[in-house]
Amino acid sequence: MSRWTLAGQMLALQLFVVVLTLVSAATLVSVLAGNLVTAEATAQARAAATAVAASPDVLAALDAPSPSSRLQPFAEQVRARTGVDFVTIMKPDGTRYTHPNPGEIGKRFLGHIDQALRGQTFTETYTGTLGPSVRAVAPVRASASGPVRALVSAGIKVERVSARLRGLLFWTGLIALVVLALGAAGTWLVTARLRRQTHGLGPAELGRIHEHHDAVLHAVREGLLLVGKDGTLTLCNDAARQLLGLPADAEGRHLDELGLSEVLDAGQEERVHLVGDRVLAVNGAASRLGTVVTVRDHTELQALAGQLDAERGFAESLRSAAHESANKLHTVITLVELGRTEQAVAFGTAELRAAQHLTDRVMGAVREPVLAALLLGKSAEAAERGGELVISEDSELDDLGLDAGELVTIVGNLIDNAIDAATRVEVLLRAGPDGFLIRVADDGPGLIAPDAFRKGWTTKGDGHGLGLALVGQAVRRLGGSIEVDGSVFTVRLPVPEPATESVR
Repeated sequence: MSRWTLAGQMLALQLFVVVLTLVSAATLVSVLAGNLVTAEATAQARAAATAVAASPDVLAALDAPSPSSRLQPFAEQVRARTGVDFVTIMKPDGTRYTHPNPGEIGKRFLGHIDQALRGQTFTETYTGTLGPSVRAVAPVRASASGPVRALVSAGIKVERVSARLRGLLFWTGLIALVVLALGAAGTWLVTARLRRQTHGLGPAELGRIHEHHDAVLHAVREGLLLVGKDGTLTLCNDAARQLLGLPADAEGRHLDELGLSEVLDAGQEERVHLVGDRVLAVNGAASRLGTVVTVRDHTELQALAGQLDAERGFAESLRSAAHESANKLHTVITLVELGRTEQAVAFGTAELRAAQHLTDRVMGAVREPVLAALLLGKSAEAAERGGELVISEDSELDDLGLDAGELVTIVGNLIDNAIDAATRVEVLLRAGPDGFLIRVADDGPGLIAPDAFRKGWTTKGDGHGLGLALVGQAVRRLGGSIEVDGSVFTVRLPVPEPATESVR
């Protein structure tokens, strides 16, 4: 049975149930029909016997010189009209006055008559001269309290009762066969559809597929969701619940109700979305059941990418500075070769003084090495683009124990946006007892946009703005706040509490 497909097992089980039901019903109908036919025959015989016993013609014939000559025609007429097989009128001692077979007249009645002699009408099944029959015996009395003058027995042969029962059973069996055929046809249709839906797989195969499906859903580290064509979330795994912050009853609810319409409406193009404090890469692919959406956590990767961009910019600035230094060194050497030593010294010391002043200014104000490197790189980048990056005189920052990656994300993206929008950028980094202050101001037109820190907002018109959104996310993760006043961005971050060691 285990090798059968699920559809085959369902077919066999349903056919067994249908056959068992029909056999039980047919058996019950047969028993009820047998009892009904027997009861009907008994009632018919009893009615015929009591009717003849109550007839005045019978009492009148009993007083005649030859009762049989008058009672025999009367009994045959009653037998023909009532449909019974015999009507026997007899003396109290059982001697027959009438019988369907005239040769039996005058002989003893075969059956019981004791109850009738006591004035009671009764029924029984007995084998007489005509064979087994269902019969009734009734007393004949002139009055209700008078003596029994004669007895009347009327009956129907068991053969006739059985014939009627066989007719009922034939139709019952025919109806049962028709019902069985219809039930088998309906079961086959349902089974055929089930076979198509299960692809002909058996219960064991379906069980293994479910186990594998459940194991994959719970083990895969990427978020996996299935969204129906009507926008209903039909399936999500544990990773998706964690990444998107979905409730336990998310399945079966519409995306609008879950607040995920914008996030999961990604089509087949991978996009980056900000959900809470996470940077998620969302990718959707159409399927026959709807849309399959995968969600990957790019939070750490995005932070590393921001740091890498800062390091890359710094490296590019160093390469540019090295190239420029080579050109200036070549100029100094050429001036020396031309004998213009004083001009060579003046030119070299002036350039060295400017570079050293910038380095001393940054390193003196910002003693956090990662931020200092970032500011030096951004200064060189601003200079290359024809702008100027100024470190405010009020800047003073030590290593406060804040996450360097988060600081690079905040400061780097704010400076990048300022350099893109203006030619002069001023940066203030300062630590105090009430927290860490970052202020980036530029001489650009500024912005008035309440959703500037939402993913996708940009002034460049390409619809892929992510820098300010990452800034807002990093500020939230550090528990700070951000304010925008025209072209001035102010970020306030709380100073983390120092870790305390347990005393043993």
